[in-house]
Amino acid sequence: MEGLVETDVVVLGSGAAGLVAALAAADAGARVAVLEKADAVGGTTALSGGVFWLPANRFGAEAGITDGREQALAYLDALSLGLIDPAMATTYVDSVAPLLDWLTGSAGMQVRLVPGFPDYHPEHPGGMKDGGRSLEPGPFPMPSLGPWAERVLRGRANPWTMIGERPRGDGSGGVDGDTIAARRRDGIECCGRALVGWLLKACLDRGIEPMLDQPVTDLLHDENGRVTGVRAGDLVVKARRGVIIATGGFEWDRELARDFLRGPVGHMPTARSCTGDGLRMAMRAGAALTNMAEAWWVPTIAWGGPEAAGDDPTRHFLLLRERTLPGSIMVNRMGRRFANEATNYNAFGAVLHEFDPVGFTYANQPCWLVFGQNFLDRYGFFGLAPGDAVPDWIARGDSVEALADVLGLPPAALADTVARWNRMMEAGRDDDFGRGTSAYDSWNGDVQQPAGSARTLGPLDRGPFYAVPVHASTLGTKGGPKTDGDGAVLDLSGRVIPGLYAAGNAMGGVTGKVYGGAGGTLGPAMIFGWRAGRAAALSNDKN
Repeated sequence: MEGLVETDVVVLGSGAAGLVAALAAADAGARVAVLEKADAVGGTTALSGGVFWLPANRFGAEAGITDGREQALAYLDALSLGLIDPAMATTYVDSVAPLLDWLTGSAGMQVRLVPGFPDYHPEHPGGMKDGGRSLEPGPFPMPSLGPWAERVLRGRANPWTMIGERPRGDGSGGVDGDTIAARRRDGIECCGRALVGWLLKACLDRGIEPMLDQPVTDLLHDENGRVTGVRAGDLVVKARRGVIIATGGFEWDRELARDFLRGPVGHMPTARSCTGDGLRMAMRAGAALTNMAEAWWVPTIAWGGPEAAGDDPTRHFLLLRERTLPGSIMVNRMGRRFANEATNYNAFGAVLHEFDPVGFTYANQPCWLVFGQNFLDRYGFFGLAPGDAVPDWIARGDSVEALADVLGLPPAALADTVARWNRMMEAGRDDDFGRGTSAYDSWNGDVQQPAGSARTLGPLDRGPFYAVPVHASTLGTKGGPKTDGDGAVLDLSGRVIPGLYAAGNAMGGVTGKVYGGAGGTLGPAMIFGWRAGRAAALSNDKN
């Protein structure tokens, strides 16, 4: 595309942060243009579970859950490690109520509480072990988007809400087959694509049609240094009030990931368009950076094996349920366990960056998920149902020692690790890493077992034995330009760069190392997308 477009606010990116920013700007009276680098709308949001972590929300209160501003701030402070700006944390929490009123009001979104989902560190001060802070979008009818239904980034179709309708830790939940069949027939989807659907529909209703295949390369400035628009190839889009960078993280740019992240990442389940375009533009504009070493860490597996999965994000899966269920453990190259396998994925992902100063390597990479025939017979494995044939890419050994030989691990060490695990299982506790002691640990476990550690603890006592490699990965980076509470980008002197805003994974993460609970990525993205959109639209410093 070539030519000149003039508008009030330009939004770069069409994930949750970008679409919320566009809607907020439009509702504040601005004309808005959304430019998307990819050929589809939604970014990593469309591939996600679509859950957003918003503490002290009215949906929890309506369900009789006691939560509040001070409790939420105490929780973030307890996990801060000095990396969370208290003013930004306060802005985050204080913006929850007005954001939700707007989303469920003029934006027209259906929002639901995810019942019972505990925070990821519920035993810390202010944590919620019985949930109340994770919300999700209601199912969305994709046909209502008309031709735009085919322009939403497609991962795996989700006719059920991944968290709210799956069997829960108390044995309740689930959705019947008739409901799923009806949703498939009617084109109703849930999870991240539903979230994108609700937001995109609201944009389309306001006359905002995202401009696809528009990789923006440069910001435009006036003689005073104010950002006045963007350039995408031969297309120039001028912005009278502001440009909002919501281009996602930089995890798919190998150089940026190498230069900034504290450890390697790969096998990512995120949109491949997340290559740090917005970060590079912000740096060229003189932005101060913050939180650059951090990401939303996760362990992943590559379905079909790393070579078969390649760089296809739809074939890389967050490893969650399978490492939590009884009868599985994880081991490193020494054949030893190295962490509580059932802990939240962000904390577990960080363990994969533990450095071995003697071997001068990462102590827990590579690593493997190990399980036995009992596990497969009872739970299956990802898309495999119990009793299904095991594909060749999953390593197998008739004994623990034979499996170690296949994996190239010390056979005696792996056999000793499994034997120790089985002895601890006879006593019903994990003396090494405390698996099962947190309220979170059993949430993804076997709901047929009594509440507590029995939902995640169980022996590996019947072969054949199996293993799959597990990779250090991310749901997106969380470093970027430093902003104020309205998403305005700050320069190296702490002054606002006029006309430039950022939101989502393209801004410096306001929660530091913390992943508070399910939806910890999308909660801040939506809060600061909303604030940036309103601030840009209402800016008094107009051209």
